Amino acid sequence: MTLGDATHAAKPAPDEGGLFLGLISGTSVDGIDAALVAFEPQLSLLAGRTIPLSTDLVQEILRISQSDARIGLDELGVLDTRLGLAFADAANLLIEVSGVDRSRITAIGSHGQTVRHRPIGDAHFTLQIGDANIIAERTGITTVADFRRRDVAAGGQGAPLVPAFHAGIFAAADEARAVLNIGGIANLTLLPTGAPVGGFDTGPGNGLMDAWCLRHRGERFDRDGDFAASGRVDAPLLQCLLADPWFAQPPPKSTGRDQFHLDWLEKALAGRTLAAEDVQSTLCELTARTIADALRHAQSATARLLVCGGGVHNGHLMARLATALPGVPVQSTAAHGVDPDLVEAMAFAWLTRETLAGRPGNVPEVTGARGLRVLGAVYAP
Repeated sequence: MTLGDATHAAKPAPDEGGLFLGLISGTSVDGIDAALVAFEPQLSLLAGRTIPLSTDLVQEILRISQSDARIGLDELGVLDTRLGLAFADAANLLIEVSGVDRSRITAIGSHGQTVRHRPIGDAHFTLQIGDANIIAERTGITTVADFRRRDVAAGGQGAPLVPAFHAGIFAAADEARAVLNIGGIANLTLLPTGAPVGGFDTGPGNGLMDAWCLRHRGERFDRDGDFAASGRVDAPLLQCLLADPWFAQPPPKSTGRDQFHLDWLEKALAGRTLAAEDVQSTLCELTARTIADALRHAQSATARLLVCGGGVHNGHLMARLATALPGVPVQSTAAHGVDPDLVEAMAFAWLTRETLAGRPGNVPEVTGARGLRVLGAVYAP
């Protein structure tokens, strides 16, 4: 795997050939993905795993991620610290199991945990927590974090930030491709031939399905989509959900759990009596339909869709995507040599390298920022 044109020309960073460790807990809140990556002589995943978060920590994150949630300053401070400790523990665990001497690791890049995303408005903002000071202190390794807010400060959405990385490892000169990450929220990277990289969030990914499954089955996710497959799509509910104005907004656009959550679903369910499995089936169809519609509209010539993130393991969702996109092969990134569960963690390892090199990590055509920006803040050990 190589990064090709995704790397911007700039001064070389100290230890450009060193190792970088990426950490991310995404909108699915299913754990911390950790990836230890080498970039020289070519991109190589040396070690990676997903480290589960404690049940009470997951519940607290999900609670405050709702748009109408309220949290005190003391609660927020404690949660920021607990997540910082969790990220530090995840990094230390990965280093231990990798057998790599930590002195070889140039830096850790931590995305943190998004708890609110409001990129539109008079005082737009995005907020990721998980104190990077703690990560640097507990690991003894330079840590880069807070990647999104510089792009937002420059008028951008702050998301998605992975398209440049996707372009470097998945683009093909002979066919237009798209990369789909299905986390709690789904996002697309567009890789046309002979044109700039594009990308945007498409709406709910696993988040609504996970929340509904937890409520009705006591399980954090719908394993292989069996719950959804046991039900039937309710067309009136689906049309009601699709009518949300957000779906009709043109890119650049991004969203989060603070917009698409169970309270949002409950408003659409008001006055309807549906079996739980039929709601789950409808939510799965919502994810597949909004992804397919967005891809057709933004890049009708797509010849191949590569899928990463937790949603790749939902067999029913993958089947619905294939049905919604006839003639377009829908494949896991594993078919192209990249672990679908670790693509985003690897991307934040790459973004960390770019930050330390003084190179921009955003794609203004994707985020809507006023220009290229170096992302993130650096925390010395």
